[in-house]
Amino acid sequence: MPRTGDDAALTATVARLRAHYDGVVLPAWLAQGFNPRLGLPYESLSSADARPLPPQRYRAMACARQLFVFSASRAPAAAAHAALLFESLRGRFRHPAGGWVYSIGPDAAPLETYHDLYTYAFVVFACAAYYRQSRDARALDLIGETVTLIESRFGLGGGLYRAQTQDDGASERQGPLQNPIMHLTEAYLAAREAGDTAWYDAALRRIAHGMSTHFMDAAARCICELPTAETGNRIEPGHQFEWYALVRGAPGVFDGTELAASVPRAVDYAQRHGVTAGVQGVCASLDLAGGVIDGTQRIWAQTEYARCLALQGSEAAAAALSRQLACFEQRFLHERGWYECLDAGGQVARADMPSTTPYHLASCYAALPPGPEPSPAS
Repeated sequence: MPRTGDDAALTATVARLRAHYDGVVLPAWLAQGFNPRLGLPYESLSSADARPLPPQRYRAMACARQLFVFSASRAPAAAAHAALLFESLRGRFRHPAGGWVYSIGPDAAPLETYHDLYTYAFVVFACAAYYRQSRDARALDLIGETVTLIESRFGLGGGLYRAQTQDDGASERQGPLQNPIMHLTEAYLAAREAGDTAWYDAALRRIAHGMSTHFMDAAARCICELPTAETGNRIEPGHQFEWYALVRGAPGVFDGTELAASVPRAVDYAQRHGVTAGVQGVCASLDLAGGVIDGTQRIWAQTEYARCLALQGSEAAAAALSRQLACFEQRFLHERGWYECLDAGGQVARADMPSTTPYHLASCYAALPPGPEPSPAS
């Protein structure tokens, strides 16, 4: 059957997005975005000239995200760069008490030394990607060590995890939050491919139960940022799309859970209340009645919306994806890289390009048709 005009337009847009990623985004982090003295990516580049902004710190999570990016890439220099990032992660961010510090300073000395679930989750996620690419057994060792610490330091039972502990690894610094648990879900899904599948499946089903029990708003059926018992809650549309991708990608794990039943309704809610018609911009957050709290449009939320549409597989979703990606390309990408945030009126709201954002681009582009992942750079 011949392709329609919409199919051809989508194919052309996806090709341009991947070419931009291969020709602009990845080379920036191989060259000026990388500090060879420390073996680490700078935290941010200027959106105006793609030069490094003066570093205030280097985060373990940012190193891990870049490790994922280059482990997942087939670009000629990617494997060697991933190996370098893996050594830097192992060597720069180890906590004296075991596990990982949150950040080091520009002098490479430990800076923020509390234990952060979000960081630990990305270490597991990145090491799983690196193991798939390299088969380096040390990555498996780090996964096992880090997962053990996650369960002992952050686990509260019933699929809940505290977000942070103090430097001692025992005293709570911050209670459960949606975002770290979501990325722990992502990490465990990646780790199960290289480890004890039965253990990870059971842990993931506990997390699904915990999210449905403690974070799901009864009326909107969306996953909130805070436990529903807390005041001042909010819904982030981008996270509804992200949860959809995680659950949709592992039906054998999540089928039959309340979370799996609810995420399509959460996506519908996020589309109706959180996506601006015309420009297809995803806002930052909603209140529990669907009103916009923060109209900022962050690039990661746009990529999660695109990934969600790509995974739905219907003709209507494909048509919506074609419109959304055309707007995304026009509004967020430029010849030096990207705009991290636009305000509610579509004006640039941030002048930097964080090292953490290519992870979102890579995850999105891997889900887009045609082809399973970005093509190698020339």
